[in-house]
Parts: sequence; structure tokens; C-alpha cells
Amino acid sequence: MVVNAAARSPALNVVWHDLECGGYRADLPLWRELAGRSQRGSRPGPILDIGAGTGRVARDLAVAGHRVTALDLDPLLLGALRGRAGGETVRTVCADARAFELDRRDFALCLVPMQTVQLLGGRPGRMAFLRRARAHLRPGGMLACAIVTDFEAFDCADGEGAPAAESVRLDGVLYVSRAVRVSLRADSALIERERRVLGAAGRGASAGRVVEHDAIELDRVSAAELEREAAEAGLRAAAARLLSSTDDHVASVVVVCHA
Repeated sequence: MVVNAAARSPALNVVWHDLECGGYRADLPLWRELAGRSQRGSRPGPILDIGAGTGRVARDLAVAGHRVTALDLDPLLLGALRGRAGGETVRTVCADARAFELDRRDFALCLVPMQTVQLLGGRPGRMAFLRRARAHLRPGGMLACAIVTDFEAFDCADGEGAPAAESVRLDGVLYVSRAVRVSLRADSALIERERRVLGAAGRGASAGRVVEHDAIELDRVSAAELEREAAEAGLRAAAARLLSSTDDHVASVVVVCHA
């Protein structure tokens, strides 16, 4: 059976997010460094995590003692974050990054991992977000956005030359996600994945196979272009940082700006 990603069950929404994003660790040292630089004296400054998902970054920083607000548009992902909280405390906010309005305007750091800023619908969406971020940062506060600038197109829907699949087994069920195509357009890159759920043998109907096709479109934007847009929103660019590629993820640039 083939299903559209929009029609999947809520539980799968969390499973796929964790599988495709939750294992990425290469950026955590940088977020920890920036969080440490954002504190005043011995007291860590409040941090805003945009596109927080199930809390990959937010919980890591909270464990280190930082006060984190996790913002995401998906209430199911935020619900999973809250359910996983241990001793650390993370405040969750379900809102659109382009239109959020929070009660505090003194965040020391606003971080945007995993190309979230490239999911906002082009320049108009980015400008709306940048102005919202600027409004919520204290003077001297920092904004850091991770972006991919170099995309490599490929098409391996037939299985030839495909990147390694990501998989996890939960309660005897195997979940597999594999990137099958990256298509480059003038202003965006379309990334397509094939997702499979392989039921455990002997479980009746659950032993069947479900195939789901998912596609996300990332806006193409350079670090220089994002810095110019940030300047229009009242932010000052600092030195950008590089996150090297891993076996499973391409390299990215982190654009850093100050309020």
C-alpha cells in the first residue's frame, strides 16, 4: 500500500522525525559553545530553539543547565519532547516561526538548526522570521541559523547508487527511510524520501508493508544573502561557522548575527 505523508498516523510523524533528524550530533558542540557565550556572568541566558521537533538540541542544552524554549509548528513533536523530559525543563511553544509572539523579549540566543530557515517559503518567509527573532532578542543577543548551500542532485529511485537507508526497530517493527531523489530548481531543492514500515512476522495484518513517499522543499539561499536579509531586519552579521559533512549529512554553514 502506498500512502501520502500527510495521511500518516500521528505516531509515525514522531518516528520519522526521530529517525531522519534525531541521530544528527555534529552540530551539538557548536550550539553548546554559542549557548555558553550567551550567558551573563554565571547565569545562563534564555535560549530559543526554532524548529525544535522532539527536542534533539533543546534537551541537550537543558541538560547543560540552560533555560530553553522550544518552538515548533507540530504539536505532536512537541508532545513527544515533553514526554521525554527527565530532570531538565524545556518550555514548549507551538507556533509558526514567521509569526510567533512570546511573552519574553530577552533571549540571549535564538538558534535555528537543521535548515529550518530554508523551510519558510523563500525571502518573504525568512524576512518575517528574522524580524520576529530580532524582536525577541535582548541587545547583543545572538541568532544562529544552519543552512545548506551546496546541493547535489541525484535520482536513485531504482535503488542504484542510493544513500544508505536509515532504520530503527521499535516493538518488533522495522522502520526504514531512504533518500531517493534530490531535484534542483531555480530557487529550491526538492528532497524526496521513501519510507517503509515492515511489520514483525506472525502479527497478522501488522506483518504487511506500507510504503510512504515524503518530499520537502528547501529554499536555496547563500550565507551572504541570508546575512543581507538579517541586516534588513536589524541584525549585525558576525563570522559564519562551518559544520563539516558526516557519513549521513551534507556540510552546512551557520550564519551568526547579533541584535
